[in-house]
Amino acid sequence: MSREAMASPQKVYTFSSRPRPLQNRSKYRDPAVDQNEARVNYGNVMYDRRVVRGNTYAQHALPLTDQLDTTDLQRVREARRKRVKDAFLRTRSPDPVEGRRHATIQTELYLEELSNWIDEASVECQTNAFTDTPATPLFVPAKSGKDAATQIEEGELFDFDMEVRPLVEVLVGKTVEQAQLEVMEEEELASLRAQQQAFHQLRNIELMEVQRLEEQQRRRREEKERCIREHRIVIAKEKETAEKVAARAFAQSYLSDLLPSVYSSLQENGFFYDPVERELETVLFPTLMSEVSNCLENHCVARTTLDMIIQDVIDLQLKAEVNTEGNKN
Repeated sequence: MSREAMASPQKVYTFSSRPRPLQNRSKYRDPAVDQNEARVNYGNVMYDRRVVRGNTYAQHALPLTDQLDTTDLQRVREARRKRVKDAFLRTRSPDPVEGRRHATIQTELYLEELSNWIDEASVECQTNAFTDTPATPLFVPAKSGKDAATQIEEGELFDFDMEVRPLVEVLVGKTVEQAQLEVMEEEELASLRAQQQAFHQLRNIELMEVQRLEEQQRRRREEKERCIREHRIVIAKEKETAEKVAARAFAQSYLSDLLPSVYSSLQENGFFYDPVERELETVLFPTLMSEVSNCLENHCVARTTLDMIIQDVIDLQLKAEVNTEGNKN
């Protein structure tokens, strides 16, 4: 940056460098160098010819053209080194100052406007106005033949009063006949309704009679079943009573000889006893015997104790006498 730009920052920034000659570079790339670089610098193993694919048992030898010679390798290395050196020595614009940025401009001799818009033009076309088609006129056939006319006076063709009489008679006769048929039909329908009503009444009476007879038959059947049920109950009770009487008679006849033997065996076994005697035997005598035994045991203990005391006294007296005799001697 120049001193003037540093002294006055409000001025527009400008940069200028010393002119230098361009490097001797070809306008187009060398296909041989690119091919050698493509052969050497593989970026993906899927496209590397040196990677074996398919059947591994098959022989897959690299062709002689793929194996680079030492001179080719040297040429490729020199080209790569030169390209790296040129990229390093290539001059570039310095970084913009704070608050500003570089802009891309055209340096060609003739400037042209660059735009992504496509030229457009509007074109219009108008057709001539047409009138509506007129309506098609009605078709009227051409007249052919000759016109003729005649005059008919009153009463020449037919007499209306005389000619219409048969028609009127037929219409009136048919109307009267139809009316008679309708009246007869109504009378017949009325008689049918009366017969139907009488039939329904008779049918209702018969149904009521049938219901009465069915109800009477049902009552008789229920009465009969009730009588049969009661008779069966009476027979069952009589049978049960007869069985009870027979069982009682058999029991009496069987127990007449059984009771004395049972009583005698029970009395012998001690089931029939005198309560006073049993109380004496079970309550008084055991208590009395226990008291007597306790009293006798106490007497025996007292006598034994007395005998022991007497024996001790006698022993003491004997010892005393023996001691006195010994002292005398």
